[in-house]
Amino acid sequence: MKNFLLFIALLSTCLLYAQEAIIQGIILDENNKPIADVNVNVLGTTLGTASDNTGFYRLVVPANQKITIVFTSISFKSATQNFELDGKAPFEFNPVLKTAIEQMGTVTIKNTRTKEFAGITNVDPRVVRAIPGVQPGVENLLKSLPGVSSNNELSTQYAVRGGNFDENLVYINEIEVYRPFLIRSGQQEGLSIVNADLVRNVDFSAGGFQSKYGDKLSSVLDIEYRRPTEFGAGIDASFLGVNAYMEGTAFAKAATGILGLRYRNNSLFVNSRETEAITRPVFIDAQTYFTYQVNPKFELSFLGNIAINSYEFEPLTSQTNFGTVDDAQALIINYDGRENDQYETYFGAMKASYDVNKLLNLRFITSLYHTQEQEHFDILGRYRIGRPNTDIGGDDLGEVDFTRAIGSELDHGRNDLDALILSLEHKGTLVLDSGKKENDQLDWGLKFNTEDIRDRVREYTVIDSAGFNIRPPSVPANDQPYFSYVAPLDAFEAVSADNDVQVTRLQAFAQYSSRGYLGDHEVYWNAGMRSHTWNVSGSGITSTTQTVFSPRGQVAIKPYWTNTNMLFRFSSGLYYQPPFYRELRDQQGVVNPSVKAQKSVHFVMGNDWSFNWTPEDGEKRPFKLTSEAYYKNLTDVNTYTLENVRIRYRANNDATAYAYGLDVRLAGEFIKGTESWISLGYLKTEENLNGRGFIARPTDQRLKVAFLFQDYVPNIPNLKAYINMVYSSGLPGGSPSYADPYDFQFRLKDYFRADLGVQFVLVDDKKKAKEGSWLENFDELSIGAQIFNIFDYENNISNLWVRDVATSAQYAVPVRLTPRVFNLRLIAKL
Repeated sequence: MKNFLLFIALLSTCLLYAQEAIIQGIILDENNKPIADVNVNVLGTTLGTASDNTGFYRLVVPANQKITIVFTSISFKSATQNFELDGKAPFEFNPVLKTAIEQMGTVTIKNTRTKEFAGITNVDPRVVRAIPGVQPGVENLLKSLPGVSSNNELSTQYAVRGGNFDENLVYINEIEVYRPFLIRSGQQEGLSIVNADLVRNVDFSAGGFQSKYGDKLSSVLDIEYRRPTEFGAGIDASFLGVNAYMEGTAFAKAATGILGLRYRNNSLFVNSRETEAITRPVFIDAQTYFTYQVNPKFELSFLGNIAINSYEFEPLTSQTNFGTVDDAQALIINYDGRENDQYETYFGAMKASYDVNKLLNLRFITSLYHTQEQEHFDILGRYRIGRPNTDIGGDDLGEVDFTRAIGSELDHGRNDLDALILSLEHKGTLVLDSGKKENDQLDWGLKFNTEDIRDRVREYTVIDSAGFNIRPPSVPANDQPYFSYVAPLDAFEAVSADNDVQVTRLQAFAQYSSRGYLGDHEVYWNAGMRSHTWNVSGSGITSTTQTVFSPRGQVAIKPYWTNTNMLFRFSSGLYYQPPFYRELRDQQGVVNPSVKAQKSVHFVMGNDWSFNWTPEDGEKRPFKLTSEAYYKNLTDVNTYTLENVRIRYRANNDATAYAYGLDVRLAGEFIKGTESWISLGYLKTEENLNGRGFIARPTDQRLKVAFLFQDYVPNIPNLKAYINMVYSSGLPGGSPSYADPYDFQFRLKDYFRADLGVQFVLVDDKKKAKEGSWLENFDELSIGAQIFNIFDYENNISNLWVRDVATSAQYAVPVRLTPRVFNLRLIAKL
């Protein structure tokens, strides 16, 4: 086996691939009738073809290069069009030859029509980089899409249509990437592995995705990094940190490379919260993407990432006022101790592609992911619960006048994890050329994974209230001091485990796609099947092997309606999520190798309506209204508790669940030359544990409204504003981790947040610097300011549960997120 794996690894690093793209379409006249025998040539080359009797043409051209295609015919005037194709799939361009034809401007063509058919949302990377957010980047923008929810601006994690953070697939250049395991709170999170400065294309599917994507229950984020064509560099600096990148080409542009460096310090946000603390949240990241093309058929690429995230936290004091005006409460805590967390991840992937011919492409991918994580803390909190002064005119407003309960809590942790994940993968694409305008496509893939996890868990919590030790919930009630109780002192909560786990996986898929016409109606469909076999073994673990099969399918139709541009979609399939390590480990740290794959049946119906709106200025502006209704039926559900962003599974497949909802998004040029959108989502998701009845799942966020808006001052067009605003109804939660979820079914308060960014552009592609000016050295230069949480709304992430033995009462003290924060920003590109 080792020799075979070594052979595959060597083969994947030796095969190189040349980029070619396919452009096709139907050439029409002014009356929308096809034109035969039109010559189609790439200017300056010998590449060319001609349209057939149906007006259809198909031409193989170089990818990722600027080319000019000329359409000529004896009976019509010639037309030219500039392209820059990405080479992933056939691209459609349908020129109309008229009596008077002008040369069109340069455009970059993307395979948007096929993506629309497949229900994939495409996001402009320029919008990703412009929109403000506490954690800027792709995930920040995803949270403005319908169906995507997150009530923690300090986190890059997100939930989609009732799923949790572990149910989302993330790919960069077809390579699956991972997140750290031990993160407990958003403020500990470092940088997302997706570097927005390197991104060329962003695709997102919120459900019902194709078989070519992996085995998760909720969503797919498919990222493509760009390949530079010339030297460039840029920097994005603020009080939060610095992002910088450099890119270029070599060997007559056969080699391309881009390097991104990021440094971030979240002290600006952490220090703005209610807890006074000495903090050092520092995150450093280096990422690179190289390609090398030896000849027109072979190409090799490398994706690498190193991330070192350090979080040091020494809390001092905090005071949280909560309750109502009539029943005001305050929690005052004095702390001793500190927390020291370290997360180091190393990721490298080689991808080789080989064009056997114009129709067959083979790709080989090998990747290695290594993470070393430590979570060490000893924090003693001495608390007092009292009544704050509510005299609005008094000098001591908010100060505690009377203390009704006292206690202390000691939290201890020594958690260490080391994980090594190796992947070997082959993918292939075969275009089945029928000689007509309808070309079918066959995709397939085979992937082998090994996961080696070494995990040590040591956690305990000791609670003392008014001098009495609080025993675990499983122990009978404590009647002291009225009755004596003779027993050893136990921690209120304690977890201790040492796990050495190995998981091997073999995955395969095959998918057939077809696109053509049913009468005058354009039709697209695909059908596929995935298989996933995994084995869990390790020290003290009974080796267990399981296999699942996942059929999936999509169909879409674009009716031929003269006055309406509409597209209808339907997708369905059986989606499995074989357990990753966190899903195998229960709340006591014990690994259960027999945990089944969670299963979900998706039904998604969608509609895209593209139209033009003509405002008072008389210029048409493009808009698109996208609507999707969905239903998911889940079985073998692995239930969990959610504490901030840490998920703890019960690892017993003891529940069934469902989710349904409606997502609507209106996107377009509300302001000329800018892209903005409004999103609306409704969701209901519930679970039934052991037949006890349905209750809300931790991600049951019923209503969401998001607004992303770009604007500029009419008389000062270089002064631009970006607003990102999200409202969502309150999540279930705040229950203690040990509690029965059926006893705690109230919700947190609604989440509302608006972030504003203002940038004054000195130089960009529309505003050029004067000749001889120092600004002439920049392709882009802007300065600006950001205001996070501009309305200073108090958002809650969870509740802290404080106990009073004397009254047998528990107080749910809100844990609040960041208040209003100001930031300055400088962007420069060469």
